[in-house]
Parts: sequence; C-alpha cells; structure tokens
Amino acid sequence: MRFVFDPELASFQLAPEHPFKPLRYELARTLLRAAGALEEDEVVPPRPVSDDDLLTVHDERYVGLVRAASAPSSRPPDPELQRHGLATADNPVFPRMHQLVRGVVAATVTAVDLVAAGAARRAANLSGGLHHALRDRASGFCVYNDLAVAIRRAVDRHGLRVAYVDVDAHHGDGVQWLFYDEPRVLTVSLHESGRYLFPGTGFTYETGNGRGRGTAVNVPLEPFTDDDSFLECFEAVVPRALRRFAPDLIVLQAGADMHHRDPLADLSLTLRGMRGAYERVVELAEELTGGRLVLTGGGGYDAYRTVPRAWALAWSALAGRSLPAEVPPAWREEWEGRLGVELPATFVDEEPEPSPRAAAIAGRNRSVAQRLLAQLEEIWSEAPAA
Repeated sequence: MRFVFDPELASFQLAPEHPFKPLRYELARTLLRAAGALEEDEVVPPRPVSDDDLLTVHDERYVGLVRAASAPSSRPPDPELQRHGLATADNPVFPRMHQLVRGVVAATVTAVDLVAAGAARRAANLSGGLHHALRDRASGFCVYNDLAVAIRRAVDRHGLRVAYVDVDAHHGDGVQWLFYDEPRVLTVSLHESGRYLFPGTGFTYETGNGRGRGTAVNVPLEPFTDDDSFLECFEAVVPRALRRFAPDLIVLQAGADMHHRDPLADLSLTLRGMRGAYERVVELAEELTGGRLVLTGGGGYDAYRTVPRAWALAWSALAGRSLPAEVPPAWREEWEGRLGVELPATFVDEEPEPSPRAAAIAGRNRSVAQRLLAQLEEIWSEAPAA
C-alpha cells in the first residue's frame, strides 16, 4: 500500500471562496494517521513529471497558455484564457497554477507507476481526480486531467488494459472523451443525470466510438438517489462491464459529492452507501486484476465534515483495515479549532429524510440500468472483447 502525498498540493487555493478545497487532502491524511489506518512508511512523495507528460493527453498550445498564465508578468489577456475555460468563476487563474496542478498529475502518475511496476499492489492520490479537464480546455475546477495522463501512461508504457470507475456525482466527461475511441481503456461513470447537473453529459447513448465502441459506460441517476438504489445500479452494470473488459488495472475516482450533504449535487447517499461502492470496487479488483487498484479523490464540497471521512473509508477499504466507530477526538478538536467549524464525531452519519419519491426514483434508475445493459450487450455481441 502506498499513499502518495505532497503537502504543497494541500496548501493552495483556487480563490478565497472557491468551493474546491485542496486542504481536504491533508484532512484525510491526518484523519487516517489519527485513526491508525495509515502507517508513516506507506506515505511516499510524488515523482516529478514533465510538460511532455502532460502533452500525452493535452494540447501543446493549451499547456503553454496555462504555463504563461501562472506568472503575472506573462499572463495572456482574459479573452484568450476564457476561450480555454480559464479566468472564469469555476477555473480562476491562481499563482503557480501550472506547477501545482502538474504536481497533482505527478502524484497520480506516481500511484499508477507504483502499481503497474509491481512496487505496490494498491496506491492512492487523494489530491487527484480532476476528471473534467479536456484536451485544450479547463472545466469544472480541473485544469489538467491527472487521471487521463496516468491512464495513458499505464496503457502506452506499461502495456495495461485499464478500467476507470468514476463514482463522483458529476459525469467523468474529460476522461471519457480523451479515451472515447481507445479500445484498451474502459470508462464507467455513475453520476447524477446530465439532465440536471454539470457537465450535462454522461447519457446511456454515449458508448464509445470506432474501435472504442462499447468501452464507454454511463449510468445517469435521478436526483435524490439513495444508498440502496445507487448500489443496485452499480451491481447491475459495473461487474458485468468490468468482467467483459477484463482489465489489468482499475482506477477508481472516488469523488465524495454524491453525499446528501454536498451543496453542489443532489444525490442522497450516506457514508454507508459510499463505503459499499468502494468495497465492491476492491472486490472486483481482487477478482479481475490480481488486486491492482489505484484510488484518487475528486469532487466533494462538504469539504470538512464529509470528505475526510469518505476518503478515510475509501483508503481503509483499499487497505482492508477497519476504522474506529468514533472520529479520533484529538483530530476533531485540532481541526475544529483551525477551521472554525463543528466536525462529526463518528464515521456513521445520519440518514437523510427519505424522499417521498424514493420508490419512483429507484424504479426509474433500475429501468435505466436494465436498458443500458441490454444496449451494451448488443454492442458487445457485435464486437467481442479483445
């Protein structure tokens, strides 16, 4: 087990009131240490990557633009930046943006390299998970797509077939589009439907293109989907898709914004359902990849109360370790003092008020999953797995 960590990647901010809080990464690390679920010798620094590594998935002109924008003396005009998704409310320009987000990429690449080379069976980079970044455009708080760079490397350098599983509340659009015609990468995303939520994609008809047809799988879910419906849809689609694809490595994007307290999405999961999804991915890795699995963070905007506990559960599932029932009091008191917010006392959170439409929502989700699987089976029958 390896936990890739660089304190610099937890110490910056996109803007003072921006909802994306890199500090979540440090909260999760310290919570795991306090809970006895992370050993100091499991923590490793990322190995640097170069701009050439970014160019394996990003446009050269775009990388040059991000680099130039990262220093006040060379910042391009805002209209030019905005054509590439930068200098916006979602993706503001901030000091050393290029260097810091390239550092996030380096941490995910390090995690994949460690697992692909056999130096670790599983690894995590909780600063990563920037799944919206596109080839020549920042999007949804994401400047560079760390996941895509690392997956590209796993395929090209290590010769692996990679299954990417995304349980963030938002569709994993950037990763999907960057591998939409790549038969050696399977992308699976369970998310709140694009009918209601950014980025407005991730529909069942998005199934891949050309030789990659059948390697994009999307399960769009209704708002207020709860634990049981989410896990039912996961079980209906994900194991079959992964078994058919037969990956060598699974990459799990564990965005924590499907939680019912998240302010930027409308799903209604609790930590119970989220832990169930993490544990199921670990079981599938045991079955299909010899256990090889890489975990990243992602979304999660109830940054202090929910995200650290969710990612602690994800890491503990990866490591096969138990967490105590209570959040360690010393950790909670320290961070309450530093953040000025009250933090939960346990790893078990309260159930949200049941939606009066829960049965209808579950029925709609079940129907979508069944129709999706039938559609995929037809595509797969026409193009047997390589």
